[in-house]
Amino acid sequence: MAHVMAPERVREGTAAGRARAWKELRRAAARNARAHAFLLGALVCFALFTWYPMVREIIMSFQRVHRSQTSWSGLANYRQILNDPEFWSAWRNTLKFSAIALVFGFALPFIAAVIINEFRHAQSYFRVLVYLPVMLPPVAGILLFRYFMDPGYGLFNQALHFLHLPTSQWLASKSTSMPSLVFVSTWGNMGTATLIYLAALQGIPGDLYEAAELDGCNVLQRIRHVTIPQTRLIMSLLLMLQIVATMQMFTESYVLTGGGPEGSTTTVVYLLYNYAFNYNKFNTAAALGVIMLLVLACFSAVYIWLERRGGED
Repeated sequence: MAHVMAPERVREGTAAGRARAWKELRRAAARNARAHAFLLGALVCFALFTWYPMVREIIMSFQRVHRSQTSWSGLANYRQILNDPEFWSAWRNTLKFSAIALVFGFALPFIAAVIINEFRHAQSYFRVLVYLPVMLPPVAGILLFRYFMDPGYGLFNQALHFLHLPTSQWLASKSTSMPSLVFVSTWGNMGTATLIYLAALQGIPGDLYEAAELDGCNVLQRIRHVTIPQTRLIMSLLLMLQIVATMQMFTESYVLTGGGPEGSTTTVVYLLYNYAFNYNKFNTAAALGVIMLLVLACFSAVYIWLERRGGED
């Protein structure tokens, strides 16, 4: 009798096992379905507001519109851009702005983070203070500085006049307009980088600093041999992001100077704006956007390759 019942028990056990496995599979599928449902919203937003405009821009760069009729133009838009003197002038202005902005925008947040990290009791106050410009609407902050830099009644010239120093044209002079834009941009954007550096600094083990002090290192030597090596990855990442961001500068040039004086602050993005909304050449603007996309993509790829190669060495 036992020999007869054994196969039935095996079949019952196998059926129960299959039922449990099927139940667990359904639970896992339900969990994955909810997770993918949450991800679906992000994917739809990216598709509608990032990927589709990018693909549409690339298609538009090879087209032209004449009397409401769209036709393919090949590389005509790209040739028009490359033959435009404003294109090369805009790239010179963009590279100049990026170079000056990196000198201050990359160093000042790190210095501010190191100084704030040395405080023991007022760090929260200084974190809010340094991040306050980021919380302001960008245009509002820029308009405030345009008032400060007015050559007649501006606060900066009033302060220089009070100190019996020569005043400046600030935004109306070719020699001072670009540094003025760098100053405003650095003031408005350094808060985020400062907080990121500060978080990285607070993650460094205190034992490293204690060992450096026991070895007789002063403050600058501790920064050089402990702080910078421990935050190198964060610094390299922020360097790449800041280069990409500075090369896309537009708001400061548009609000403060309008691309002037004499085109000295017309950047690539500002020129793209002019093509699209002042010259009504949307296809040419799309071609310029594709060129800038390729330049930034190539720079990012080279930068990442160099970082990986440096890490392997």
